[in-house]
Amino acid sequence: MSKHRKMLSGGEFRMGSNRHYPEERPERTERVTEFAIDVFPVRNSEFAEFVEATQYVTLAERKGYSHVFQMTEGPVPLNNPDQWWKAVQGACWHNPIPGTELPGDFNEHPVVHIALEDAKAYAAWAGGRLPLEAEWEFAARGGAHNTQFAWGEEFAPDGQRMAHVWQGAFPWYYVPGGTPATAAVGQFAANGYGLHDMIGNVWEWTSSPFKQPSSCCSCSPQQDSNTLFALKGGSYLCAAEYCLRYRPAARIGVAGASSTSHIGFRCVYDASPK
Repeated sequence: MSKHRKMLSGGEFRMGSNRHYPEERPERTERVTEFAIDVFPVRNSEFAEFVEATQYVTLAERKGYSHVFQMTEGPVPLNNPDQWWKAVQGACWHNPIPGTELPGDFNEHPVVHIALEDAKAYAAWAGGRLPLEAEWEFAARGGAHNTQFAWGEEFAPDGQRMAHVWQGAFPWYYVPGGTPATAAVGQFAANGYGLHDMIGNVWEWTSSPFKQPSSCCSCSPQQDSNTLFALKGGSYLCAAEYCLRYRPAARIGVAGASSTSHIGFRCVYDASPK
């Protein structure tokens, strides 16, 4: 389990945004109390420790499949995610993209193909819980005063990329080449609270229900469910032309039984009574 945590004192902050997608509105003042949070999203090495200790089997493993992103052969309309999301037999946390070799630094990548119940089970084992959406956004802002991005108003200050998000033309052209996938955590600068990968790499579960209709149906496979939960942070698949959601205020609603190659999580921990 993660031993890298930061204690945040809590307080008031500006949550949401009036500048972007409808589900982020209204911008408002929220308050959170003191809590600790993982510095990184839960990594494969940590999830493997949990599985070894508990013999836990994820929902994707029980179902026998999970959803994997697959690039299209050329430009396509961006209103149908089924064009690039495929249910793949055998896809799960330890085999995230069947048919491809695991990277040498796989243990340091954020775990994916994790459904809400899987994330909750790990969090309970680790002595924590999943964050409320307000806690997650407070942490992601890093003390910044409602800037567009976690690091300021510019996406790439002085030309420097600040998060692992899509490069190229989604969903068919990926500038780095190869297969788009997660990256080892901690490759980008920490935010003002010393937290890494709050933005990009993987979407992260919260325990908060998602009660507003999302204007973005392309971030995740379409799900038949009336119970959605808020995901935060964006992922390596977020691209400005269709999903400018690599921002603290950004959010999507996903069914709790969903598991994909771009959804992970991190834990929070209640402050000890004084």
